[in-house]
Amino acid sequence: MSPSPAGHGVALVGCGAFGSFVLDAIRDIPSLRVIACADADRGRAAELAARHGATAYARVEDVAALPDVDVVVLATPPAAHADGAVAALRAGKHVFCEKPMALTVEDAARVEAVSRTSPGVFVVDHVLRYNPLLRLLQRLGQEQLLDPLRRFAFENDASDEDLGPDHWFWDPEHSGGIHVEHGVHFFDAANALMGSGPLQVQGTEVRRPDGPVDIVVATAVHPGGTVATHTHSFTHAHRAERQLMRLDYGFAEARVTGWIPTYATLTVWTDEAGAARWEALPARAAELLAVPGLRPHGEEHVTVTVAREAGSSRPARGRGITRSVPHRVDCVVDLGGEDRKPHVYAESVRAAMTDLLHCAAHGGTPQADARAGLTAVAVARAATASAQSGRTVALTAAAPAGGIG
Repeated sequence: MSPSPAGHGVALVGCGAFGSFVLDAIRDIPSLRVIACADADRGRAAELAARHGATAYARVEDVAALPDVDVVVLATPPAAHADGAVAALRAGKHVFCEKPMALTVEDAARVEAVSRTSPGVFVVDHVLRYNPLLRLLQRLGQEQLLDPLRRFAFENDASDEDLGPDHWFWDPEHSGGIHVEHGVHFFDAANALMGSGPLQVQGTEVRRPDGPVDIVVATAVHPGGTVATHTHSFTHAHRAERQLMRLDYGFAEARVTGWIPTYATLTVWTDEAGAARWEALPARAAELLAVPGLRPHGEEHVTVTVAREAGSSRPARGRGITRSVPHRVDCVVDLGGEDRKPHVYAESVRAAMTDLLHCAAHGGTPQADARAGLTAVAVARAATASAQSGRTVALTAAAPAGGIG
């Protein structure tokens, strides 16, 4: 659909804290205007609408029927995502949907099928696809400074301080469970970095004594003998949260910190030609970290040091690959550390919306499209089913999952 001369009209459905965060992140995109805010709690909708000069409504169907609404943002609880997306897409609207795209594979497939026939563009809020650090890693792979990813390992020690015993997060009927509600971000990141969905998944759940499941683990085997492991533990105080993504490239390793990544270190063994190419990266930092729609704050930097002859020049071999790699490269990519997490998070959401608007105007497929959302939900549901049955679950197809950037 074409926007009005005044730009794209946006309607938010779900006026809680996250919905407010999304509007604040995208409100200054030049071509956007906030038209409507909808929530079952009309008072909450009216309060947020007043902040943005919009009109309050109750339901997604109400705003999808408005002729001046071009984009529907879905920030409702997860159980409402699929029906909301289908309603908006069938009305011809573009849809920006918070993750997970749906709680079941069947509902995710329904959204994906409607997205293929609707004139609207669909984007799921898998913000890691729009993160500058992961874009840089993808670009280094494309330039063959990094080999194909062999292993993806993510450990997430998350906080439960704000998750009381009656919070909807703990109820699988509302959230889908941890693999679905939270894990889809990282199943999707692994799929994107590896360029494929997995062939099979094995899951584990750990339950609190007389309480909900609060620790989950999944191991996903991808084509070509690559593997991804995912651990999520909602058991920590805010101040004790920590996340680590470890990426094994064979002769190189990346360690990425934060669930919204802001800092990474890479250790690489290479030859003289490779060392020279790594030493040239700091001058290219802005290019390598660029994400359309994401505004850098100006303190991002890449540093590289090379220890020549740190190892023997004799050929080294690993998993059947033999090279002479005597030099060790140490690279640091810094977006400002943990203090910059709010900026990077908001700007990644802004970049995802920019991707939607670009595809709406010029065609093409967004980075975080409905196929990516469906694949992530399928992996999450397989992990959940495996944890509950004690059996490894095969996926029907290792669907291409696209790349980052």
